[in-house]
Amino acid sequence: MRIFRVATLVCTAFVASAAEQTHWIGTWGASPAPQLSNAAQMFRDKLLFSNQTIREIVHTSAGGATVRVRLSNVYGKEAVLIGAAHIALRDHNSEIVPSSDHVLTFSGRSSVSIPANALVLSDSVKLDVSGSADVAISIFLPKPSAGAGIHYGAQQTSYIGSGDLTGSASWPESEKLTSWVFLSGLDVAAPASAATIVAFGDSITDGALSTVDANRRWPNVLANRLLAEKGNTIFGVLDEGIGGNRILHDPATNVRFGVNALARFGRDVLSQPGVRYVIVLEGINDIGHPGESAPADQVVSAEDIIAGLKQMIERAHEHGLKIFGGTLTPFTGTTIPGYFTPEKEGKRKAVNEWIRTSGAFDGVIDFDKAIQDPANPDRMLPAYDGGDHLHPGDAGYKAMGYAIDLSLFQ
Repeated sequence: MRIFRVATLVCTAFVASAAEQTHWIGTWGASPAPQLSNAAQMFRDKLLFSNQTIREIVHTSAGGATVRVRLSNVYGKEAVLIGAAHIALRDHNSEIVPSSDHVLTFSGRSSVSIPANALVLSDSVKLDVSGSADVAISIFLPKPSAGAGIHYGAQQTSYIGSGDLTGSASWPESEKLTSWVFLSGLDVAAPASAATIVAFGDSITDGALSTVDANRRWPNVLANRLLAEKGNTIFGVLDEGIGGNRILHDPATNVRFGVNALARFGRDVLSQPGVRYVIVLEGINDIGHPGESAPADQVVSAEDIIAGLKQMIERAHEHGLKIFGGTLTPFTGTTIPGYFTPEKEGKRKAVNEWIRTSGAFDGVIDFDKAIQDPANPDRMLPAYDGGDHLHPGDAGYKAMGYAIDLSLFQ
């Protein structure tokens, strides 16, 4: 009888512990790409650090009172030492709101060594953030470190200073950086009903040619609409786009384009905290890159792209996610040499027809119709064009964000 009582107590304690687990959703995120291959390139791109602090600025999409940070050494070839880290609300430029500053710890320690190709989570921190806040995450790198977990096209300015400045409210004049390094996510504790939406794609999801520091990517527009309609703590929106990314091939020369979408789908979508929905906008680079930035033997058909999209659909459904397909946007007349041909346009139209009519996705978001020129549907409306006839500008991204039916997210 005594043994039974002990077992009952142990079981009760386990149930209580499980019931107290925090429900996390992503309020900000970015997808990493591999390291540059040589030190000279890293120096030129400010991706080698020693006895320096990086203060990285991110913009939230969901609010709450408790947060944690994801630091990434993905694609790193050796362990990296984070000597200290802080989190605070950003005031302006590199300056923070001093009263909001908190030390970040990792398993109770103020420093952490991240193994090669690994990720670490910080301990939770009590910090009130709104669903549209700028947050500063400062990490000190005491030893020579090659940047890893890198998101190259941030469209956001971050700052580099000498020495350990993690707790400093204001910095002396500092170097600037428009990549996120060693940083892949910011999570917020939320009600059990809250969920993460992942926007998964290429440069058009990443916000290429949008205004730097203005948060005008289409996932930002979606997040702002959800905040206005659904409230502060219901949905987090993560932008997991990488410029130049393809579904079916790794980059031929430019590692900034990231590994193929099928390879990164597990890490960048399925492993996100609280994920329930994913929007996929991928395939235009599979069409455009061969003959431009990729060899001709990587030419793919519309059927090849569709097969890749079907793989994402199956994997999302296997994990209980709803997955929505975005139609590929116009690129006729793009200024990128070799990227467009009439044959390639035919592939885009075939992929879009399948997305619209197959019923394979749980819903369709017609980004193509949202930004095309009604008088010339094969082209982007000039008012929406970022300038290269492939990437939208701020107005185009706004139109894309408003093309999403919010009833898709229940």
